[in-house]
Amino acid sequence: MKLSLVFATAISSVLVAVTTGFGFSSQAHALTFAGISSGTWGEPTPESTDTNPVYTGVGNNTFTWGDSNVCPPSANASNGCQITGSNKLNFNGNSFSTGIDSEFKIGDLSYFNGTVLKGTAVESVPLNINVSFNPLVGINEVFDFKLYLVNTPNNATATPEDNADFVFIDTNLSNRIFTFEGNNYTLELTGFNPDVSQKSVEALEGATTTTAVYARIKTIPESSPVVGLSLLGIYLISRKNFGKRTIKRIKM
Repeated sequence: MKLSLVFATAISSVLVAVTTGFGFSSQAHALTFAGISSGTWGEPTPESTDTNPVYTGVGNNTFTWGDSNVCPPSANASNGCQITGSNKLNFNGNSFSTGIDSEFKIGDLSYFNGTVLKGTAVESVPLNINVSFNPLVGINEVFDFKLYLVNTPNNATATPEDNADFVFIDTNLSNRIFTFEGNNYTLELTGFNPDVSQKSVEALEGATTTTAVYARIKTIPESSPVVGLSLLGIYLISRKNFGKRTIKRIKM
């Protein structure tokens, strides 16, 4: 009997905690977060074949990569040699207002497809998005993401689409968490077009593509429901075993 009473008390306490947790969750979904975003680029990662990566813009909102100097020093546009410049990414944040688990525009990405000499490119670059929530929330947080870069070798006989370069967005959850009113949240990048779940953009050779970047604030679930179910299972097993022992004593 004492064992059953202990587990009954424990289960009662856990169920109260779980119910309270679900109550917090309901309140969280009714919240509206408003603020402003900005972004800077981190240290890129080159491919193994990029033995001499060339890049600029770490710590700024404009990032370039690749050596574009494909012409000899004496050459110029008059003799058919043109330098378009390196590939370039620019991120501009914006103001926003959003509910929990609702997609919203967190900024604009401009992507210029320039010239990248073989061996001077990079494979990926971190995008560090700073979110400053309004004074009611009073939280500033930096969320780290990664963009993958595909530098397509140019072919004079190929179509412009075949020579296009690509940027792929990493849509994994950020490893950064912020807490507000007892609940934990994080930021997820969802892509470039929420209607079709677009995860990549392309830019034709010598052209610029500008697109919106979308995100979502997500609730980090509490662990109490799992703990509650575990304790409930232990309690039911213990109660079953206790009942078996009681029946055995009665038969004896």
